[in-house]
Amino acid sequence: MINLRFNLFVNRNFLQVAMTHPMAVTNCNIDMESLRSDQNRSAISTLPKTGNESSVDRLMKQITNFMPDIADEFKIVVVEAISSLCLKFPLKYRSVLNFFINILREEGGFDYKKAIVDSIVILIRDIPDAKESGLLHLCEFIEDCEFTYLSTQILHFLGIEGPKTSEPSKYIWYIYNRVILENVTVRASTVSTLAKFGCIVDSLKPRIFVLLRCCLIYNDDEVRDRATLYLNMLGGEGAVVEADQDVKDFLFGSLDVPLVNLETSLKNYEPSEVPFHIDSVPKEVKSQPLAEKFALGKKPTGLGAAPAGRTSTIDTYEKMLSSIPEFSVLGKLFKSSPPVELKEAETEYAVNVVKHSFNSYVMFQYNCTYTIPEQLLENVSVIVDAFEAEEFSEVSTKTLRSLTYDSPGQTFVPFEKPLRSPCCWKVF
Repeated sequence: MINLRFNLFVNRNFLQVAMTHPMAVTNCNIDMESLRSDQNRSAISTLPKTGNESSVDRLMKQITNFMPDIADEFKIVVVEAISSLCLKFPLKYRSVLNFFINILREEGGFDYKKAIVDSIVILIRDIPDAKESGLLHLCEFIEDCEFTYLSTQILHFLGIEGPKTSEPSKYIWYIYNRVILENVTVRASTVSTLAKFGCIVDSLKPRIFVLLRCCLIYNDDEVRDRATLYLNMLGGEGAVVEADQDVKDFLFGSLDVPLVNLETSLKNYEPSEVPFHIDSVPKEVKSQPLAEKFALGKKPTGLGAAPAGRTSTIDTYEKMLSSIPEFSVLGKLFKSSPPVELKEAETEYAVNVVKHSFNSYVMFQYNCTYTIPEQLLENVSVIVDAFEAEEFSEVSTKTLRSLTYDSPGQTFVPFEKPLRSPCCWKVF
């Protein structure tokens, strides 16, 4: 145990030096490799910082064997370290890209997969020779990607970099498959990506027009409207013409107005003889409270949605909590916070939390929504780690008997406040 703790201490401090002065510890790399079998695995994140070009291939094999045994948080550190190593030795991009695509196929959470995708994107941008093989790796990944956010980001990146390659046509089939097999958000992103290829690569325009016309039959308004827009912009309803600069700016440029302001202006626009113009959209960004920004990502439904007004909010929550016999001892509700999102919207379940304050208790209400169809969760509960407030004692946990697809449910975790303690709980 003493040796284990000592090795962990040495490796952590060695990593700090390696991150700021990698060349100063290069000579120690051989000795560090001998620690790769340690139970703490902490040497693994240090090796990429101190490695040299001749050791990259060997290092990839060693790390591949350890990756399944470590947590996602540690895997992210390793991925970022290997990406930095590849930028230092760009000739080794093939080994690194193969390593990244292999671990992409393994199980892992959103943050871990995003770190890998971000690293591949960095290599494609900074190492020209890695562009075509890296884009093909990303195309293969979105064939089985379970995260909508990652799929749309990769499609956007393909639309920018794909038309610049020597053979852009080889990416088209991967991209169009997403229209057939994915959800509405990914389909809409796919239509925009196809339009970018048609805008830049004139030889592909006839094929792109055929694919965009196929998108007109879909029931999804977003998909159909985008296809109609791009067909008209690119000349798909008439002769094939070269895309002008305005079309390219629209497809590849960035808006100089906030999206929130644009959405508000479009909703407020009344049909008239004067057409809507983007110059009428205000460019200043209005500040928002932090809780409202969280709530914009995904509006909570059911009891997770806070009613309008402070009084109605407390009344609604108090009525709901008083109907639960287990919580009759909590007393009168003093205040309830706005819902705060705890999970990414693309994950298999969405969770937000509301904090209820009582005279002697603090209650956490977790509003859960399951996003996988045809499946049922039973006995759902939330384990709260109160390591920063050990003086608070958990009273009981009310579990959620069942949670069906897209049907919000609540689970509750109350805590008793310590005597003579301040009436606050630092969670957000």
